[in-house]
Amino acid sequence: MKLYDSIGPNPHIVRMFMAEKNMSMPKQTVDLRAGENRQPEHLKRNPHGQMPALELDNGSYLSEVTAICEYLEEKQPSPPLIGTTPEERAECRMWTRRVDLNICEPLAMGYRFGEALKFFQKRIPVAPEASPGLKMIAANRLEWLNGQMAGKQYLCGDRFTLADVLLYCWINFGNQVGQPLNPANTHIAAWFARVGERPSAKA
Repeated sequence: MKLYDSIGPNPHIVRMFMAEKNMSMPKQTVDLRAGENRQPEHLKRNPHGQMPALELDNGSYLSEVTAICEYLEEKQPSPPLIGTTPEERAECRMWTRRVDLNICEPLAMGYRFGEALKFFQKRIPVAPEASPGLKMIAANRLEWLNGQMAGKQYLCGDRFTLADVLLYCWINFGNQVGQPLNPANTHIAAWFARVGERPSAKA
């Protein structure tokens, strides 16, 4: 296998997931700033032109971080980061979906339509007027999640999972691009500090 890597939160998710599993593979950096991900060579790997992409041993490609991480989990089940039973896997997928749709997606689009508008307006359809509302939605859902995190170590209770990796990488990104975590979200702030102490966070 080979990972096509780059800057940004989504590649960070895959690297962190791999680090938690002590997995290694060849990596090739794709230059997002230069638009390398929009060139024909990369579009053969991922027609959306997004990052990251995973080249499988049979020569095919996977994209979308949840699909990549689920594939890696199946290839190397231990240590489990999704689950070892149907119930554990379902719980992880539930929280991963909630985090992705309600927090990561609006946070990302708020940034792309706002601070990063000049970079993205020639690459994807943009809606600058939507940026403030999208940021508000992400912040509101983080406030909701803060209540859900009371008394919990991780999103799935005592288990550290893909859902935590996803949320950590996107909150970390938001902190750098004008959408910092509200310190009033004390449960998430404590969780974020705990996850940040894991060696994999630096992957």
